[in-house]
Amino acid sequence: MTNRRNFLRGISGAFLSLPWLESLAAGQAAVPSSPFRMAHFYVPIGVVRRGFFPGEAEHVIPKGNLGNVMKSLGNQNPNLSVSQLDQLTPTMQPLDEIKGKLNLITGMDRTFQQGTDVHAQCASCYLSSARPYTIQGTAWPLDRTLDHLVADHIGSKTPFSTLEFSCNSHRDNKESIYFDNISWYGTGHLAPSIRDPRKMYKRLFSTQEIDRYRDITDLVLEDANSMKRELGYNDRQKFAEYFDSIRSIERQMNRLEAMKIELSKVKFEEPSEAYLPRGDYIRLMGDLMVVALQSGLTNVATFMVGPERWDTPYQFDGLFDKPRSHHQMSHNQTKMIDDLLKVDHFHMEQYAYLLKKMDQIEEGNGTTLLDNTIFTYGSGLGDGSTHQYNDLPIIMAGGGSHIKTGQHINMPEGTPLANLWLTQANLLGVGLDSFADSSGTISQLTTS
Repeated sequence: MTNRRNFLRGISGAFLSLPWLESLAAGQAAVPSSPFRMAHFYVPIGVVRRGFFPGEAEHVIPKGNLGNVMKSLGNQNPNLSVSQLDQLTPTMQPLDEIKGKLNLITGMDRTFQQGTDVHAQCASCYLSSARPYTIQGTAWPLDRTLDHLVADHIGSKTPFSTLEFSCNSHRDNKESIYFDNISWYGTGHLAPSIRDPRKMYKRLFSTQEIDRYRDITDLVLEDANSMKRELGYNDRQKFAEYFDSIRSIERQMNRLEAMKIELSKVKFEEPSEAYLPRGDYIRLMGDLMVVALQSGLTNVATFMVGPERWDTPYQFDGLFDKPRSHHQMSHNQTKMIDDLLKVDHFHMEQYAYLLKKMDQIEEGNGTTLLDNTIFTYGSGLGDGSTHQYNDLPIIMAGGGSHIKTGQHINMPEGTPLANLWLTQANLLGVGLDSFADSSGTISQLTTS
């Protein structure tokens, strides 16, 4: 019966696997461990430092691109320090309920390679950060990104070795691909992200042809019905919750499709915001990512909450009464500080929503999906107004027994961000000696 955990094979090269169930595991000599996964939640244009970083609430942000001068102003300890992550800053406040399962990591830097745009480089090179001027034939320090290196090791048995999600609903092609993607197979070889929830849903769950599209959830439930007699009460409840979540996504997809059909009949310019309210749109894409990780469709995902330097405005539902450009606000920080703090808090709420959702999904041996996933929040800029590449805002959540959590780790000045990527790769079993411009691993994260 355990082979029924993986079924619906042959549908667009994908399958949907069932969640871990104690009834099915009871007859096995040993319960198989859950896969260890990795996901990245990327936030564009940095953050407002005084709202995110501990100890900077009263700091006045200096003008200009000051780089490492920021640390000389005394806002960060130049030496390594590790403390308990207790009192969260205003921007991080949405994480309060789950702070015991994350680490705030500050003080990590990236080196900017002169000759390309600041915003484009900070997004496209975020997960590669190659040593400057070492990649031949390109102006970008862009190499094969971390997600694909890790997927080479843990993604060979999943239908999708990686999945790339983007919450940029605009269609105006405002900027180049370097502003809107963080995942790359290699230099000049983009791993294109999917922006449309319907397209992602069809990629994950539909048949090969649109005209042959069927309701995958009906097939799943039909197969599941044959197993009900073997399941205990708790597992039947778990089944109901699992498939209700898939049904919920399907219903949202149908509403979105109906809305697009109706809007196509009206002659007006494309609105500046997504068809769904901004928060609902991000969470819907996040729900799709969580289901993909939970069901075994992939073990590696990237999630870009928005593009870099895209001046077309968004309607941030519940925040402002008219569409706003995140990038333009970042360059008027002295006048729009309160509005920018609201945007940072809004993005953190979306990250917190996904963390809590993942932590409520039970897997084998008393663990949760979050326990079995390294899920990192981060940005390629330490501050959007000064374009600084040092002291990046990084939060690393999950990891269960593999990782020490509940810490604020302030790295010594000049620590490469690649040290974290090297640490994560090795935690996931890749076994690298170095990655990009790394100078070592972060031992304060590991339990052994």
